[in-house]
Amino acid sequence: MMLVEGVWLEDLQIKHVPKPSIVITLATSSLSYHLQEHESYKMTTQVGRALSYMTFKPDIATSKHEAPHLNEEGYVDFSPDDLENPRNWSLKRRWAITCIAVFLAMNGNFASSIFSGSIDSVMEEFEVSEVAASLTTTMFLLGFCAGPFVFAPLSEFYGRRWIFYITFLAYMAFNFLCAFPTNFGSLLAGRFLAGVFISAPLSTTPGVLVDLWDPVERGNATGIFSLASWVGPSLGPVVSGFVHLKKNWRWGMYSVLWLGALTVPLMFLIPETHAPTILAKKAKYARKSGIAGYGKVIMEGEEAKPSLAQAYKLALTRPWILMFDLISLLCSIYTCIVFTLQFMLFSICPVVFRDMRGWNAGVSQVPLLGQVVGAVLGAIVIFVNSERRRSKDAAGKTLLPEDQLLMAMFGGVAFPITMFWLAWSANYNAVPWIVPTLAGTFLSAALMLVYVAIINYLTDIYAQYAASVIAANTVARSAGSAAAPLFTTQMFTALGVGGGGSLIGGVATLLALIPFVFFWYGARIRRKSKYALVEPDQMDKMDEEADPTDYGVQAAETQHTGDMDTPAQNKHSGDA
Repeated sequence: MMLVEGVWLEDLQIKHVPKPSIVITLATSSLSYHLQEHESYKMTTQVGRALSYMTFKPDIATSKHEAPHLNEEGYVDFSPDDLENPRNWSLKRRWAITCIAVFLAMNGNFASSIFSGSIDSVMEEFEVSEVAASLTTTMFLLGFCAGPFVFAPLSEFYGRRWIFYITFLAYMAFNFLCAFPTNFGSLLAGRFLAGVFISAPLSTTPGVLVDLWDPVERGNATGIFSLASWVGPSLGPVVSGFVHLKKNWRWGMYSVLWLGALTVPLMFLIPETHAPTILAKKAKYARKSGIAGYGKVIMEGEEAKPSLAQAYKLALTRPWILMFDLISLLCSIYTCIVFTLQFMLFSICPVVFRDMRGWNAGVSQVPLLGQVVGAVLGAIVIFVNSERRRSKDAAGKTLLPEDQLLMAMFGGVAFPITMFWLAWSANYNAVPWIVPTLAGTFLSAALMLVYVAIINYLTDIYAQYAASVIAANTVARSAGSAAAPLFTTQMFTALGVGGGGSLIGGVATLLALIPFVFFWYGARIRRKSKYALVEPDQMDKMDEEADPTDYGVQAAETQHTGDMDTPAQNKHSGDA
């Protein structure tokens, strides 16, 4: 197996493998030279096909003299075994792309909490209050709100790949501003803009998972993405806490830059995965090829494709409408509390282990590693649940959307239990440190299960409106997370760790009812909703590959049907 420019040659079905001396050649011209030196590679069709994949040009393997596949309606489409269809790429290649995209998004998760362990250093250098210093985290998280609104529509017009390239490099540039600010204002501005640009990989990566995996397979990939989303923020305070002991807060930003520098070369290995973008380019190439009868071919939906302005209008208005649909509203409140608590824990740890137990700035953050262990436990449960659903699907059993809520029911009950456990074990110094750390471990697992289950449930029941619902949910949880650093220390100082934790536990007890209500009465509630799907056969008619960032396609559907309340189909016949 050989990797060239992000392409696994096993996908191209080239049977003759080169000697190790010419395993990788990144430049097309250099690769052509080596191919000429080895007689076994003089296979014109396969080599030409390989070369088209090995450059950063559009991933179009169709020769200018090769007619593209047309579906029954006469639109350009993927053939069943088409290697240009991301779903047909080899398992190793799809996992490689998945891991790189997840690692890209994890950069933002890590950077989001990097200042949590060095707030004192920021206060000292810029002579600001603790609340003002906490804005370094708040501004970054507020930038996350931009992703679904600003960059998701662009990814539908220009593809995933270039959104990754441009926004991540811009994110790196603003991280330099954060590492070398001239004043506190420039630091806050840099953090906000860095958050805005890294929100693009965070909001686009789920779309990449949809591009690469069918719904049954996608569970494991989603588990990996969720694991990274939990691990990243937990590592930030630990790293910055230890570097703060010998250096200052700037070294935390240096670690963000080093992680980004490691990620950039990997990022350029990500090919285009967005099926409509690939098909649109196939159609364009076919029209220019001069093949008789193909001068006017287009991909399905290309005629009704809205303008970028129309896509933005839809992306900026529909989420607010759907946010107040009952199911969407309650789920947004629940996930907002979940993410708020996750970032509250970064402020609770210093109170418990530094202020109350006298640990130093670095060691007092170590208990947060329990959240990493908890995330791993949560990911294992997600994998097991994915296999359970796969088995039910293989047996021909109907999988209702409410089946997704089993994890939320379990996590919802564990949430208040572990919160009370954490609060009152941390309230007394006589209790060994491992006890509240274990509580945080299981609390992290519970929060992760609630979040993943709710997002999957929303995606299932809102189908083609899932993009807007997830966008609204993203704003809610990002806003809650952004507010957490501003009041957590004051809240736990005033109420005590036991009192403050009990307040959160009480709220969590009430919220635990939500997944149970939806599990037992979800179908009845969906019948009263203007936007949620109702019956299983109705869901089967929808595109089961609904892309959670597919604003452009949704805009086309709305324009075609003339009514946002009318379900429309978005399909590609090759997406089996």
